[in-house]
Amino acid sequence: AMFVRIDHSIDEPLYMQIRSQVIAGIARGELAAGDALPSVRRLARDLGINLHTVNKAYAVLRDEGYIEVRGRSGAFVAQSQSSSGSADTATPQMASQLYGLAMAYRARGGTLEGFLEQASQQAKQAFEQTGAASVDVSKQ
Repeated sequence: AMFVRIDHSIDEPLYMQIRSQVIAGIARGELAAGDALPSVRRLARDLGINLHTVNKAYAVLRDEGYIEVRGRSGAFVAQSQSSSGSADTATPQMASQLYGLAMAYRARGGTLEGFLEQASQQAKQAFEQTGAASVDVSKQ
């Protein structure tokens, strides 16, 4: 089971918090290809937020290829692009985001080595995370 929680005390927009948590759920295997996501209405009601916010999160996830929306049937986790796992699954958008992070790190006086070290630590954390170790971001 996948639990989405939002935190009103952080700067990240609510729709991006939902997006991040769905992606993390897929990454950790809590959500598998073909799994149904809660309806926009139900998730909005459960989280106590505007349904346009959930709609926006689902639209972004759809545009990025993580979910597919099948009309009245609702939203489902999409099939992953690479079943072999050997193909390069980074999208041009991901490459662009990584480039942006590297430039931001450099602009603050960081070195290439420092950036790679940080990136390596974060990547290890992401790939070692299992469902049980998922971070609980509770709504205060």
